[in-house]
Amino acid sequence: MKSHIESLLAQALDVLKQQEVIPTDFEARIQVDRTKDKTHGDFATNLAMMLTKIARKNPREIAQLIIDSLPEDAQVSKVEIAGPGFINFFIDDSALANQLMAALNDDRLGITLPQAQTVVVDYSSPNLAKEMHVGHLRSTIIGDSVVRALEFMGHKVIRQNHVGDWGTQFGMLLAYMEELRAQSGEQAQMELSDLETFYRAAKVRFDESEEFATRARKLVVALQSGDEYCNKLWREFNDISLSHCHEVYERLGVSLTRADVRGESAYNDDLAQVVRDLDAQGLLSESNGAKVVFQDEFKNKEGEPLPVIIQKADGGYLYATSDMAAMRYRANVLKADRALYFVDLRQALHFQQVFKLARKANFVDDNISLEHMGFGTMNGDDGRPFKTRSGGVVKLVDLLSEADTRALELVRSKNPDMDEAELAKIAKVVGISSVKYADLSKNRASDYIFSFEQMLSFEGNTAPYLLYAYTRVAGIFKRATDVDLSDAKIQLEHDKEKELGTKLAQFNEVLTRMVSKGQPHALCGYLFELAGAFSSFYEACPVLAADTEEQKKSRLLLAKLTAKTLKQGLGLLGIETLERM
Repeated sequence: MKSHIESLLAQALDVLKQQEVIPTDFEARIQVDRTKDKTHGDFATNLAMMLTKIARKNPREIAQLIIDSLPEDAQVSKVEIAGPGFINFFIDDSALANQLMAALNDDRLGITLPQAQTVVVDYSSPNLAKEMHVGHLRSTIIGDSVVRALEFMGHKVIRQNHVGDWGTQFGMLLAYMEELRAQSGEQAQMELSDLETFYRAAKVRFDESEEFATRARKLVVALQSGDEYCNKLWREFNDISLSHCHEVYERLGVSLTRADVRGESAYNDDLAQVVRDLDAQGLLSESNGAKVVFQDEFKNKEGEPLPVIIQKADGGYLYATSDMAAMRYRANVLKADRALYFVDLRQALHFQQVFKLARKANFVDDNISLEHMGFGTMNGDDGRPFKTRSGGVVKLVDLLSEADTRALELVRSKNPDMDEAELAKIAKVVGISSVKYADLSKNRASDYIFSFEQMLSFEGNTAPYLLYAYTRVAGIFKRATDVDLSDAKIQLEHDKEKELGTKLAQFNEVLTRMVSKGQPHALCGYLFELAGAFSSFYEACPVLAADTEEQKKSRLLLAKLTAKTLKQGLGLLGIETLERM
């Protein structure tokens, strides 16, 4: 409905241009917002105030001209001027009811499909030298929820798991793997099953043995030169590392597959060409033997340009080099309209620099939107990045296991007589959902305090609350199996019916915001508000005990659309619903 109001206003502006009230070449930014106070209508716009200067009239006068130029529309029952020149739109109840019926009968819940784009999404991207830790959670689940929403809205999405599978540390790891294999192949396999232990042991050998360190450096050179023996060891290590990652993805319900992996190594053959191309365009400078790019847009506190290091003095490449190659690939090979990077906010300057450089070097053109979707950190009670009690990095798999254990205790306390197998099944969903929702419900740009107690609560904006809200709505239909809804229609008579219907009609707007801004917390907030609106409706409007059969069927349809919207919304967050808790 919001887009419909925007369309009506655009038509009114065309009339005003024809009447020469405003210049014909003037492009107005039409903004329509939902009102907080329903006495002011359903939608409002400040368009008249935006036109004051260009039309040389006072806002209320312009507002009246806009209203007079609006086309007749059965969906709008009334239009009023408020305050200094706001225009308020009141939507006809029958029009809203028809919109809800259309959503109920549509697999996409009435979502207006935008012009489809090809969107490349870079997310998760763990370092294959170690097991996934809690620091990888935000990129993985925020990126995955946005990917799901983009696909639901009709866009072509290309997932890119830009794993860290290249670099000098791999020489150390391969040397240790080689050493263990020489002693005992079985021992090597056993140690590789715990990547953290394997990495620490390899680092100890690298630091204590010059002979080992020399061998590791030689293996790096051989690996980068394409030596088949080194590449064989490297592929084996990566295969084991990726298996760890995908076990975590499966537990998290994340949609990434092996086919989505395109790590740093995939761009190795293009790195030298990146350097040559930047040099050919006169963009490269030398600084202490390294090849760098200085951009006037980025300076330090002393006013000196900040470098983007492209190639180190020893000939090695950096993240900027592989990111430049990746951007060129995504723009020219994958033909992306948008490229989204779900990477820690602390990398903001890096992405600003490489995005700007990629355009200067003509690696990408103006047709592709490069967007860093930065996120804050998950912190412990002390406000610092989440750690183990001993101060170490928390493995993601350990965090999920603890969530499962705590969820099982919670579910068992609520259902002491439930079968153990069903308890375990419900607890698995509740545990993983709680971890994901606790993160997704926070503004991605903010840091947040991780708390098992808070995320497993049945009160507030949490996964258990929403999962229970869904089961409560779905449970109505277990008691209404004999009601035929084939000829039923939604009728909005009671205020709480209208409030619930208005909230249901906002799903499209919320998803549009979520995918344009990369903000899953917008969807979380909406689902929480929807559950609250249904609760208020259910208390005020008896469903199965309604006054008339027609009223009962109408309210059942509202309940059905609520359940459908909750289920779909949670699904877009990567959260499975339950029929019983």
